[in-house]
Amino acid sequence: MVERKPMKAAKNAQPVPMLDLDRQYAPLRQELLEALTGVLDSRQFILGGAVEAFESAAAEQLGVKHAIGCSSGTDALWLALAAAGIGPGDGVLTTPFSFFASVSAILRAGATPVLADIDPATFNLDAGAAQAVLASKRVQTVKAILPVYIYGQCADWTAFDALRREYGLKLIEDAAQAWGAEWKGVKAGGLGDVAAFSFYPTKNLSAAGDAGMVTTNSDELAERARMLRQHGMRRRYHHDEVGWNARMDGFQGAILSVKLKYIAGWNKARRAAAARYESFFRAAGLAESGPYPRSGLVLPREMPGAHHVWHQYVIRSAKRDALREFLTARGIGSEIYYPVPLHLQEALQPLGYKAGDFPEAERAAREVLALPIFPEIREEEQRAVVGSIAEFLS
Repeated sequence: MVERKPMKAAKNAQPVPMLDLDRQYAPLRQELLEALTGVLDSRQFILGGAVEAFESAAAEQLGVKHAIGCSSGTDALWLALAAAGIGPGDGVLTTPFSFFASVSAILRAGATPVLADIDPATFNLDAGAAQAVLASKRVQTVKAILPVYIYGQCADWTAFDALRREYGLKLIEDAAQAWGAEWKGVKAGGLGDVAAFSFYPTKNLSAAGDAGMVTTNSDELAERARMLRQHGMRRRYHHDEVGWNARMDGFQGAILSVKLKYIAGWNKARRAAAARYESFFRAAGLAESGPYPRSGLVLPREMPGAHHVWHQYVIRSAKRDALREFLTARGIGSEIYYPVPLHLQEALQPLGYKAGDFPEAERAAREVLALPIFPEIREEEQRAVVGSIAEFLS
C-alpha cells in the first residue's frame, strides 16, 4: 500500500448527503412543471404522447430500434424475460450479488434462477464462474444469462457473448443501474437480445416515482413486450395472453423526456467525481491493490472496454461496519449495496443454496460500502469524505 500522508482531522467535517435530489431539481423546476402541465392538458395519464415521445428519444439516444416504457424496473425485467420466451422449465443464469428484483423477476416469469459467483474486482457476474455452471450437467435447462451491470458498469460482454454462442442462449441485460454505460462503444440496452432499465428516483436517469423501460433491436420481442405490458392485448379488450398492467404513466414519460436531455452531462459529472475520489484516496495513501482489503481500502475500477457511469462509488473495507458507523456520526452518508447475497435471503431458500456456495459474493457483502456520488457533489464534500475515512483508518 502507498505510504499514508497525514491529513487534517475530520471530526468537524461538513455533513455530506448520500444523494441530494434538490440540487438536480432546482434548475429544472420550471421545465419539469411545464412538462407535467402538458400531460394535464392532454389528459393522457397512462401511456399517451408523453410516453411515446420519451420512448422515441430514448431509443435514439441508446442506438436501439425499440424502447418500451413501463411501470418499474422490476416490471421491465419481467417483461424482458417474458418477451424473450423465458418461462416454466427454463433456467436463467444470474448473479447472487444484486437487488432482489434480478431473481424475483425470473421467478415471476415461472423460470428457475441459477446462480454463479461474481468477479471480486467489479462485483459483476463472473464469466468464468458462469461457464463452469453451464458446463455442469445439472443445469442443462439454462436458456438465458442475465448479467447485472452492478453500480453502473457493463459486465464483460465479450465473454458473455462467447457463452451465448457456445451454448445457444439468450442474453438479457439487467441494466437497471447503467443508463449511458457502454461496452466497447455500444451502449447498454443494445448489447443483448433484450434489456431492462429502472428509473427509480435514485437512478442516474430518474423519474418522479417508479418507471422502467425495455429495449431491444428485435421487432418480435418489442411487439411482445408492448402486448404483455397491457394485459396481453394487441387490440383493446382482446387478450391474446395473460400479461400484466405494466404501463408507464404520462407524468413519468414527461419528466424523463426532460431529464434525458441532461443525462449525458450528469454522467460525465459522475465520472469526474469518481476520478476525484480515486485521486484523493491515492494521495492520502489509503488505496490498496486488492481485490481484497487489508488495512486500507480497495477502490472500484473501470474495466478495459467499459464506460462506467458510476451509479454508485463502492469501496471495499475490512472494517466496513465500523467505518460506516464512524461516517454516520459525522453526518456523512453511505449505503451498503448489498448486505445479504440473494442466495442467503430467507425468501429464496427454496432455491437450495447455502452459505459458502458463492464466497466472492458473500465476502463482498461484508466489505462493500457505497460513498456519496451524484452529479452535483462538490469537491470539498468529497475531500470531507476522504478526510473522515483517513481519520478512521489512522
